[in-house]
Amino acid sequence: MQRRTFLASSLASSATAALGGASAPPASVKFGIDLFSLRQQGWDAFQFLDYCARHKAQVVHFSEIRFLGSLDDDHMRKVRARAEQHGIELEIGMRSICPTSKAFDPSQGTAEEQLARVIRAASIAGSKLVRCFLGTSADRLGQVSLDQHISNCVKTLRAVRSRALDAGIKIAVENHAGDMQARELKMLIEEAGTDFVGACIDSGNPVWAIEDPHLTLEVLAPYVLTSHVRDSLLWNTEQGTAVKWTRMGEGNVNIADWVRKYRQLCPGRALSMEIIVTGPRIFSWRDPSFWDAYRKTPAWEFSRFLAYAEKGTAPPEDPKVPKELVAQREREDLEASIAYTRKLLAS
Repeated sequence: MQRRTFLASSLASSATAALGGASAPPASVKFGIDLFSLRQQGWDAFQFLDYCARHKAQVVHFSEIRFLGSLDDDHMRKVRARAEQHGIELEIGMRSICPTSKAFDPSQGTAEEQLARVIRAASIAGSKLVRCFLGTSADRLGQVSLDQHISNCVKTLRAVRSRALDAGIKIAVENHAGDMQARELKMLIEEAGTDFVGACIDSGNPVWAIEDPHLTLEVLAPYVLTSHVRDSLLWNTEQGTAVKWTRMGEGNVNIADWVRKYRQLCPGRALSMEIIVTGPRIFSWRDPSFWDAYRKTPAWEFSRFLAYAEKGTAPPEDPKVPKELVAQREREDLEASIAYTRKLLAS
């Protein structure tokens, strides 16, 4: 597969130009909720929509089929009707479309078949996109190279191109769970075809790929179709760097500035809360074998990631949440993040 040259300096310059400097007026985004934020609630699609309506979400992002409950045509029509009652825009998603990824579920059919089913469901639901991903950080190592995984994703995407275009739907590929860094996802999108493929940019997942979330935004902004947003806290350890996902405003990656940049660079797109409070996860980059998964990562990119960790300190250990309170805590994390982000967007 032909590879395109990545020009970091020109991308950074174009991103700065797009921001328009400090005098540029604020752009608007659609405030959304990704239902992975509510994964422990045990709700059906209608309960999810009712909850999101109470919190005045403009977009509800069903990032996985399990949150819908079914892709049946009649069910999708009912979900659409409930969303329209609330004045909510739907975004529909699925999991891996890479047949060689450890995250792919072959029991559901081929990657092309699975993606085609979700395109149909999205069309019925009125979603303008289908979110999907390659895999996880585990796919950066193994018998199948990351380049081959990317090629396999491209093959899947090209196989459904006409179906997606006919339905008026774009495919939003996420930088997911440390599977790809920004320049790698950019390459996948361009190889597949920007006429129907773009990015679901996640602000938390870059730090699982030893990448600065602001760099991810700078690189992927021209391709962004939608987003998943949360904050991260980084600090250095004897092994390397620890990463903890947090509520919005409780990390140290300057998420407020990230949101402002997103609003300016991706106007009209959804800014959807995907709040996952977890960690820490240790990235043992002081061990030479760690770099087997990152042989193509430029030092200048890693230095931007490292700058946050050098300024961070380990937080107090979180008390274990009793099982019966997990769902409640999940809602509290999301609602605190909604309040923070709404205040930020109003400023």
